[in-house]
Amino acid sequence: MSDAEPREYRLKRLAMRSWRRGTKEMDLILGPWADAHLAAMPADVMDLYESLLSENDQDLYLWVTGAQTAPDRFALLLADIGRFSRTRGSTV
Repeated sequence: MSDAEPREYRLKRLAMRSWRRGTKEMDLILGPWADAHLAAMPADVMDLYESLLSENDQDLYLWVTGAQTAPDRFALLLADIGRFSRTRGSTV
């Protein structure tokens, strides 16, 4: 991310990346979570989320469902995403 990128552009870019993943499962998990959380997200968490979006969808799915242990740096974020997804009746 460029330091000069306005927050509103970054939010739109991250929302798009959340909804346009490589797999439909991750679209349905990350898209709604991003819609609900991005706007209020502090910059440091947004940085972590952006890093998470660079990960492979197959790995992300296994991590968010708990089928594999997530890397420590993503563990809390993925736990929140998984909890959100389960409470809204998603596929996780």
